[in-house]
Amino acid sequence: MRIDGKVVLITGASEGIGAACAAEFARAGARLSLAARNEEALRSVGGADALNTPGDLTQEETRRRVVERTIERFGTIDILINNAGVGDYVPSWRSSMEDTRRLMELNFFALLGMIQLVVPHMRERHSGVIVNIGSIAGKITLPWMTLYSASKFAVGSLTEGLRGELRHDGVHAMLVCPGYVKTRFQQNVIGGAPPTDVQRSRRFAITPEQCAGDIRRGVERGARTVVTPSSGWVLLALYRLFTGPAEAQMANMIGRA
Repeated sequence: MRIDGKVVLITGASEGIGAACAAEFARAGARLSLAARNEEALRSVGGADALNTPGDLTQEETRRRVVERTIERFGTIDILINNAGVGDYVPSWRSSMEDTRRLMELNFFALLGMIQLVVPHMRERHSGVIVNIGSIAGKITLPWMTLYSASKFAVGSLTEGLRGELRHDGVHAMLVCPGYVKTRFQQNVIGGAPPTDVQRSRRFAITPEQCAGDIRRGVERGARTVVTPSSGWVLLALYRLFTGPAEAQMANMIGRA
């Protein structure tokens, strides 16, 4: 898909990957509709021409307002980037059900809610791209963030099924699986902290700008799955070949936290 002139709706756009996507797609000529909780941060991201809709995306009213305002302003939605999400480092057996529901509401149900509002418009025009931001943790379960991994596995399965559902409607679904990205993700989690070894591995993290560039290029070429950085594909292949030793190593990382 050619980005120039397209209307791109980005959730979780106030910082991190979402803000970087806003800058990346704007440089490619897109018109932006941005959504996040932080109204002040949104204003600093998209510039004067962007449409900003602050609010809590776990609320159906907010989701409807974001989509309706975008269509009122631009007449259409060409690309939806479902980026809003949150992490949790508390062990699954200890996490409260309230916190678990909070995580799933934002990472999965809000994402699905946005899809259900946007897809009918895309199907009517026989054109559009749904981009769901998953994670490497949605391909390999990370035991220091099991519930987050579970939510991202759900996003991955949803994206693959959605692609099949919409195959004959001119609408494409793309999954993005970032590894470690230099954002405030760890500071914004619901609870807990990563093991020491995991925190050290952040020195290999990519920037949000690198991630956003990979996402933009994935949209342009019609990719099914984008793993960023691309070296993550090697990690996934090694994990499939040596699952047992890899699981043991990750369990040991928790033990040394």
